[in-house]
Amino acid sequence: MSAEAASYGERRQRLLRTLHSDPVPEAARIGLSKQTSNLFRARREGAKHRLDLSGFKHVLCVDRMAGTVQVEGLATYEDIVEGTLPYGAMPAVVPQLKTITAGGAVAGVGIEATSFRQGLVHHTLVEFDVLLPGGEIVTCTPTNAYQDLFFGFPNSYGSLGYALRLVLRILPVKPCVRVEHIPFESAAGFFAALSEACEGDADFVDGVVFSPSTFVLNVARFEEVGGPLSRYDFEKIYYRSLLEKPVDHLSVQDYLWRWDTDWFWCSKNFGAQNPVVRRLFGRSHLNSKTYARLMRMGARVGLTQRLARLSGMFAESVIQDVDIPIASAGEFLDFLQREIGIHPVWICPVHAPDPSANFSLYPLRAGQLYVNFGFWDVVRTRQVHEPGYFNRLIEQEVLRLGGIKSLYSDCYFTRDEFGHAYGMPRYEALKQRYDPKRLAPHLYDKCVMGR
Repeated sequence: MSAEAASYGERRQRLLRTLHSDPVPEAARIGLSKQTSNLFRARREGAKHRLDLSGFKHVLCVDRMAGTVQVEGLATYEDIVEGTLPYGAMPAVVPQLKTITAGGAVAGVGIEATSFRQGLVHHTLVEFDVLLPGGEIVTCTPTNAYQDLFFGFPNSYGSLGYALRLVLRILPVKPCVRVEHIPFESAAGFFAALSEACEGDADFVDGVVFSPSTFVLNVARFEEVGGPLSRYDFEKIYYRSLLEKPVDHLSVQDYLWRWDTDWFWCSKNFGAQNPVVRRLFGRSHLNSKTYARLMRMGARVGLTQRLARLSGMFAESVIQDVDIPIASAGEFLDFLQREIGIHPVWICPVHAPDPSANFSLYPLRAGQLYVNFGFWDVVRTRQVHEPGYFNRLIEQEVLRLGGIKSLYSDCYFTRDEFGHAYGMPRYEALKQRYDPKRLAPHLYDKCVMGR
């Protein structure tokens, strides 16, 4: 047994001893004690029995021969990438932000520009250990006695327990990445080219909609030697380069974190794209962790709403990622631009690579190419609407077009809508087997009701 694996075993035993000596009261609700979070939905935090799993943050083992990395649940992707690159490898799907954890990317939904071939983060999962709400730890694989939890855990957001250890697939890398930025003036041409790129030999595919007539498709491939290499971790802003450089070259590490420095483009909300302000932030604070902290500070005092009221405007935060079948991608974009009006919009193709892998709480049809639309901003209007008006419009359109929405941000689904979209009959069976005392919140209560 390696020293890393032994250390995990020791942490696991200490956790079990702690849970045995201080069990969760039956009337309590459990929650994870965390200093950071990548969730962006309103929460009404009541009294909870907080579980401290902060020690489970290590990269345990990289097995290049097996094509896997073994990590603990609170290991960040920044640390996982740092652990795998010396072996000439990366996780098969690396979510866009450094602070996303392996457990969070599986319990939620993690996506990036390899997802057109590799699927979502949970499609790269080989096995994992789960701390159940009642204090038991089980190991889940696609074929063992806990296979129902293996396929039911993704998108459960802690309502079925917490991942302590995960084994994820990795991919070989080369030192550099060559990115081609291909401009389009129409949605039809853009989505047709995106679909074609997904059938080719690219290593990464994503894109950006800058306006109704400005689209950029990004097609990237590994290469041994690139040059000169661009960097976007301080003075230069990555998303602007898409409109300026037909071809770009980055180190593999800089490519993987190309979106983190400016939180895609949301750093503009903190003035961090102004060169003077950018230098005041400094390289070490230009990252998603800083912006998320600032955003939550503003949310606690209702800063967006206060400023809107002072200016006589109605304001609603619209922070969403939705997956739409490729055949309906143009129709959804028309809706988004007409009814919501947010730009830019991140575009990322995704498909479920294994027809036999039926992840019940985030059902994607195998063989079907989906387009992820990521849009994160505030909609402001002179007309007053009920709270959640624009987010509700989006949810209804996603359902109408046969798509699905990530649950990391505000949700307004009715129970019936939610149950139909997210496989609640199978979830209820999982809840009965793995949390019969209802120590963890129900998924609907957590993601929609904010409990």
